[in-house]
Amino acid sequence: MLKTRIIPTLLYRDFGLVKGMKFDSRRAVGSPMQAIKVYNLRSVDELVFLDVTATQQGRGPDFGLIDDLADDCFMPLAVGGGVRTADDVEKLLQVGADKVVVNTAVVEDPSILGDMAQRFGSQCIVVSIDTKLDHAKRSKVWTRSGTVATPWDPVRLAREVEELGAGEILLTSIDRDGTMEGYDLETLRSVSSEVSIPVIASGGAGTYDDMRAAIQDGLASAVAAASMFHFTEQTPLEAKLYLDRSGIPVRI
Repeated sequence: MLKTRIIPTLLYRDFGLVKGMKFDSRRAVGSPMQAIKVYNLRSVDELVFLDVTATQQGRGPDFGLIDDLADDCFMPLAVGGGVRTADDVEKLLQVGADKVVVNTAVVEDPSILGDMAQRFGSQCIVVSIDTKLDHAKRSKVWTRSGTVATPWDPVRLAREVEELGAGEILLTSIDRDGTMEGYDLETLRSVSSEVSIPVIASGGAGTYDDMRAAIQDGLASAVAAASMFHFTEQTPLEAKLYLDRSGIPVRI
């Protein structure tokens, strides 16, 4: 049985890390290099680094920054923000990223995903799907850092990107982001049950039991968290121990 992964998320804006709250990320929380050095010591399975303003500012990834961070990152590193082409994927892999996270570009033109997967393999392509409930409480996909609504249903988009070659899905609830009130289990379960590729739960983790629920009730393959690790005494290792006691296989 595959081990469940615990994945801290680092949100980067302009010059440093920020805390997100329903995708409003303005509060500075430190430097990415410092965070990476801390997580090197904390039994982390993977790390997700997202540049939350790249797409809105119309720019690509900061390859120099990723090159510097990857040199000191001793765990698998997934990088997203501003990725628009297969060439962007290639450059990120060349400077040290292990996986590349793609969001807006793929939602706006799913056909580019096939080129990315064909050139570099599905195993390194993560499609990020950001969701928000509409007035009728239906989950819909949003792009451009949660500022643009789309007609996409997350389940339909998840099926589409799996067929086109995505290796896994990072499913983030905009409504739950930064709240530490628990994951959107309903949307998580609906997506996870309809695809065969791993789904990473993101947005809302506040306790170890939220993570357990995401896995056992939401059917997630992995759990991502940011505020929970940055603003409480909870740690990735303690999360693993809790999940292990709950009967969920983890790497300890």
